[in-house]
Amino acid sequence: MNNQFDNSYARLPDQFYARIAPTPVTQPSILRVNDALAMELGLDPDSLTADVLTGNTLLPGSEPLAQVYAGHQFGGWVPRLGDGRAILLGEVTGTFGRRDIQLKGAGLTPFSRNGDGRAWLGPVMREYIVSEAMHALGIPTTRALGAAMTGESIQRERRYPGAVLTRVADSHIRVGTFQYFAARGDTPALRLLLDHSIARHYPSADGPLTFLAQVIEAQAKLIAQWMSVGFIHGVMNTDNMTISGETIDYGPCAFMDAFHPRMVFSSIDQQGRYAYQEQPNMAVWDLAQLATSLLPLVDGEAEEAAEQATDVLSNFGELFRAEWMRLFRAKIGITSKEEGDEALITGLLARMSSSQADFTNTFAALATDAPDEATALHITDDGAWASWAPDWHARLAREDGDPQVTMRAVNPILIPRNHRVEQAIQAGLDGDFAPFHRLVDALANPFDPSPDTLDLVQPPAHDERVIRTFCGT
Repeated sequence: MNNQFDNSYARLPDQFYARIAPTPVTQPSILRVNDALAMELGLDPDSLTADVLTGNTLLPGSEPLAQVYAGHQFGGWVPRLGDGRAILLGEVTGTFGRRDIQLKGAGLTPFSRNGDGRAWLGPVMREYIVSEAMHALGIPTTRALGAAMTGESIQRERRYPGAVLTRVADSHIRVGTFQYFAARGDTPALRLLLDHSIARHYPSADGPLTFLAQVIEAQAKLIAQWMSVGFIHGVMNTDNMTISGETIDYGPCAFMDAFHPRMVFSSIDQQGRYAYQEQPNMAVWDLAQLATSLLPLVDGEAEEAAEQATDVLSNFGELFRAEWMRLFRAKIGITSKEEGDEALITGLLARMSSSQADFTNTFAALATDAPDEATALHITDDGAWASWAPDWHARLAREDGDPQVTMRAVNPILIPRNHRVEQAIQAGLDGDFAPFHRLVDALANPFDPSPDTLDLVQPPAHDERVIRTFCGT
């Protein structure tokens, strides 16, 4: 066990959290331990027993607490949220800096509202699978250190097995954390939170506006990365946006199969607020709430402070577009810049949408040895591929590098397809965890999967399609 364990958040004043220990469980058992991540953090994987992963036994140096925050949920203001089923144990420290260790599903906290503080097996398996897949794709994300069964049943629409996820993050500070103190007019606490966040994440920032600028840049790059792999978060509320720029809270998330820019999976997103193409706009909306929260800390008159923050926020579009263009250029084999590149990319996406082409497999087909034949199988509208391919080939002819190498580095072959995740969960509910372990192992190599996992590449059959995903609570 790494003896460098701390909880710097616990040194903030009491209004930042509630000190609460995990609720003991009756019959803990290990579902999976992420040995590689444990060793990366300086932890002995053997020390991560079932009791540790469920909170029955605390890691030495733990100061368990539940963080408080607020948030806009689907645009509606909720003044007090907080960790209703998660408990922060503390931070592992090392050459990598600080990484939070949190138990998700560890029992009641003062912020549980009407919940039971527990998690059931399905969402724990989903977050383990998808968060580790995101890491393998190179996208900033919280990580899964381990998952364990509690031996207890959880009441949702029916009884389910209980489970706990051990989550690792650069931190769990959210836009909603800043909103909480700003809404209460607690400027001293807001300044403490800003100072803590700067020290933790953006030490080069010298105040609220430079801090805001760096959070905006991190989020702009993150959302572009989501878009580049067809990922839909599904619930981009301000309490689900970290200031570290990590993807967090894998509830009703999904990777698209057939491409459509208005695609929505979340069962609670009736209006398409968080549809695929809306994610950049919603990121700006969330970041505007962060900017508003920081205004009391900006020097000068209120109107001048608001203008300065607005100017900083206005940079999101350019930052996002630059990263989106860099990624999508690479997805079609381009590393240099030409004026017509955006039209070339959007022309392909339009053809993919009208053909209902599989997002992942279409881009992967571009990198094959016979891209015209392979991609034409996905872009099936009459003349759609033939009207785009010549311009693409002409553009590639002006590239100095190897387009295949470029494309294969950014176009995954294997993603956590919704139907495979659901199949793994259903098998787990029946006591068979082999599909879960196989899926996690396979997704560790998304760009160069093993030949014996190529069945996981296939899109769902019609009767396997998952069109709705659900929040874990």
